[in-house]
Amino acid sequence: MTQDTDALTAELLAAERAVWDALVRGDADADGAALAEDFVGVYPDGIFGKAAHVAQLAAGPTVADYTLSQVQARPLGADHGLLIYHASYQRPQAAGAEAMYVSSVWARTDTGWINVFSQDTPDLPGHIVP
Repeated sequence: MTQDTDALTAELLAAERAVWDALVRGDADADGAALAEDFVGVYPDGIFGKAAHVAQLAAGPTVADYTLSQVQARPLGADHGLLIYHASYQRPQAAGAEAMYVSSVWARTDTGWINVFSQDTPDLPGHIVP
């Protein structure tokens, strides 16, 4: 990785962790602040916007703990970046962990990075992450 790619990776990972941390705290305001008004999320159960992403926190935290690995970033022009990673996470009161691969597009604004797009791809059951 180059120094520029390292810096981009660090910045986008910090922004992405802010979303995960909001899910752990059940903090709808922090979740909403990290997402663009026209945010689009593509998930195994459908395509959703910002309102649906934030609404999932109405009943409280949706994640108890998480680990992000295999992190990579790619610039997408001067003010956009792509973050790619593997997430292992535990939902509150769930017996087992879940895992997925995530692609997340971020836009640089005057106040920092904002998430404009995310796609989750479930990890295959029994798959061992290298």
